[in-house]
Amino acid sequence: MTMNLDATEQRLRSQLSRLLRRSSAVTSDLRAEHDDDWVERASELENDDVLEQLDDLTRNEVQQVRQALRRIQGGQYGRCVVCHSAIPEARLEAMPTADRCVGCQSPAE
Repeated sequence: MTMNLDATEQRLRSQLSRLLRRSSAVTSDLRAEHDDDWVERASELENDDVLEQLDDLTRNEVQQVRQALRRIQGGQYGRCVVCHSAIPEARLEAMPTADRCVGCQSPAE
């Protein structure tokens, strides 16, 4: 693999930092007091649903980034976790958290 793993690791660490800040902000917003006005409170509760979904997506992305960092540290980055073949560098550039080659990622036909 000719990909610069140091640069990829730095990119993933930066992404992880941004995601953790986002998660912290969402958690803080979810813990905020709600308005006593019932109309305003209904709107805030709807917003909470959206924030909870965003938090779930963010936590999932944090997990994917951490797994990619572990693969780099373990020398397994760029190898498919299913078939162990090399993942194309273009795929890793586009999605540095990819852990499967295109063939293993695609649903069975």
